[in-house]
Amino acid sequence: MPRLISNSNLVTLHTPKSPISEAYRTLRTNIQFSSIDNKINVLMVASAQSGEGKSTTVSNLAVTYAQEGKKVLLIDADLRKPTMHRIFGLSNRVGLTSVITGQIRPSDAIQSTEVINLSLLPSGTIPPNPAELLASQKMKAFVNEMKGAYDMVIFDTPPVLAVADSLIVSSVCDGVVIVVQEGRVKRELVRKAKESLERVNAKLIGVVLNNVKKSKDGYYYYYRETAE
Repeated sequence: MPRLISNSNLVTLHTPKSPISEAYRTLRTNIQFSSIDNKINVLMVASAQSGEGKSTTVSNLAVTYAQEGKKVLLIDADLRKPTMHRIFGLSNRVGLTSVITGQIRPSDAIQSTEVINLSLLPSGTIPPNPAELLASQKMKAFVNEMKGAYDMVIFDTPPVLAVADSLIVSSVCDGVVIVVQEGRVKRELVRKAKESLERVNAKLIGVVLNNVKKSKDGYYYYYRETAE
């Protein structure tokens, strides 16, 4: 049984009527309409560097999809500094690494959360070769299996400019959203992250501008289509 979630970053769960929760729902809607011809079932949320609010964004976005009634699997593919298990108050004893290395079946590693319709596959034990595991055929086969079992599969990954892991994961995703924190990351680093994703043919669908002050007591998230 999942523990009760007390993490204040999950505003969509604890304060679903707040302006920020509404902004996450707007983000969800924009993603849904970003590709009419090719439905987005596997989504990756990325950032250029750490500390931009990516994990907060991906966890809240996953909650909004679940609240809409979709069956959602959130996968922590940050095999270096995982955070999703802490956000949702769950164990990280087994997870994605356990599944990819064949130690355990997906059904035995995926955990229910307090949020109806939302399941979490934590990272599992931190391996010595994260990029190799993520690039394996077993990883690709696993993602295809999950696409058939869930309405939405959402990945949290390491920062794009830190390691190659995010670029590898993007290859199995239908779309990628980049999170940028205002005032924290330089424009050229965001551009470099975008170009890195484009070089591996990642399907960039938009940008979340994070921590833009709207008033003295609130923040909002802004989504726009990625410029060509």
